[in-house]
Amino acid sequence: MKRTVVDLSIITVNYNGWKDTKALIVSLQKHLSFPYELIIVDNGSKQDEAIILQDLFPSIQIIRSQINLGFAGGNNLGIKQAKGDYLLFLNNDVLLKDDSIKLLPEFLEQNPTWGGISPKILFADSPEIIQFAGCTTLSRITLRNKQIGYRERDRGQYERPQRIPYLHGAAMCIRKKVIEQIGLMPEVYFLYYEELDWCAQMTAKGYVLGYLPQARVYHKESSSTGQESPLKAYYMTRNRLLYARRNIKRGEYPLVLLYLLIFAYPKTVVCFLLRGKIKQAKAVIQGIIDYMRL
Repeated sequence: MKRTVVDLSIITVNYNGWKDTKALIVSLQKHLSFPYELIIVDNGSKQDEAIILQDLFPSIQIIRSQINLGFAGGNNLGIKQAKGDYLLFLNNDVLLKDDSIKLLPEFLEQNPTWGGISPKILFADSPEIIQFAGCTTLSRITLRNKQIGYRERDRGQYERPQRIPYLHGAAMCIRKKVIEQIGLMPEVYFLYYEELDWCAQMTAKGYVLGYLPQARVYHKESSSTGQESPLKAYYMTRNRLLYARRNIKRGEYPLVLLYLLIFAYPKTVVCFLLRGKIKQAKAVIQGIIDYMRL
């Protein structure tokens, strides 16, 4: 029997957040009338939330991992099951309010040199405020960049499709053939920076990445880890260094290390301590130590 090809596979990873995932699924079912494949990965939740979600949505494809594989590992489980020509990765705390995400695979279909594309992302609790309207390239030494439009009121000022260096991990549509060429999302990061590294691999192969403002999603930012959690501080520290090791030119890599280890991270630790954030300060130090052990 010939396999039916699904054009779009939507992949989302759930970790101790079935209520957010439920809200995402409801918004997909409400607003999307075109055919798509939905894959939910329950990524080592403390209780088996795959069972909860399967009971609520019997027709949904749900994969259960007994352990937390991280953002990349969870998404990679979904990638291995996906049948679509285009894979749309959505954080489980994203919501839809229309069917505009269909424009993402349509745009890629019409532009074969483009490997992936992200929509305009707005805050779910303040839908008139922009979270993402593209981004700038990471600076050479400090590895800093800017999310274009962040916290600005949406007045239509970012309504032109643009080429961008990195997609947004909360919402990105990628051509499956690109993934087959460059490989799965790098799991060494576990959490944060994996999509930046992945995008760097795509652009190194000559693919264009972009931002399509006509497609919109709404994101409950950092609901899973918290804005200043020790977990986030740890992985943001370790993985910034790891990204530099994997992607910065050999001649510039020592300069990046000097900046991060002599200036940026000591300043971060001091700032946390002055604010009484002892656990966060320790997490930064541990992130540096663990990076040295990699």
